[in-house]
Amino acid sequence: MSLSERFAKLEPRERTLLVTLGGVFAAIVILGIPIGLWTTVSTMRDENQEVEDVIATILESREKLDRAQAEKKALATRYARPAPAMATFLEEAAQANEVELAETTTKPDIPHGKKYVERVTVSKMRKAGLRGLSKTLERIARSGYPVAVTRLGIKPRVGEPDSYDVELSVSAFERKSDKKKVVDSGEAEGEEDGAAPGGEEEEL
Repeated sequence: MSLSERFAKLEPRERTLLVTLGGVFAAIVILGIPIGLWTTVSTMRDENQEVEDVIATILESREKLDRAQAEKKALATRYARPAPAMATFLEEAAQANEVELAETTTKPDIPHGKKYVERVTVSKMRKAGLRGLSKTLERIARSGYPVAVTRLGIKPRVGEPDSYDVELSVSAFERKSDKKKVVDSGEAEGEEDGAAPGGEEEEL
């Protein structure tokens, strides 16, 4: 017996129920496939976004690391060049820009941790013009030495246009030498110099 014959023998109520069930099943199939595809695509999209976020984080971290390493290398290169005698250095910078350096004082050293020390030099300038002063400050900043202007006081002179008395503090930063290594090396050399070659005495 074919399906059509079986369907014809069903009661009207059974036919209606069967048609309804068939419609529901068809709706599920028709709607389920797109929903399933959309869910799959959405999941893949979320996974791709997570992968992209991870890659972006890695790249950002790598950029920060490269930048930190570059800064560390630049700092090491900067400290590898020791600061000159600050009194002479400041005098030359001032004279090059026609600024009168009246007085220079060296302050006590300021330690920074176990590896670095700050040496502060205070200079006083008389009748300095703004142009000469700015050029002097620029020369100090661009010297390439590990130095920095840490304090600047400017006082205009009464009745004298573009004339100022200036008090300037410049800090030179230096890396401490490894004294222990130097001492150990000196002791080793002393032991080698004091040892008799071959341990034998020369006969007369």
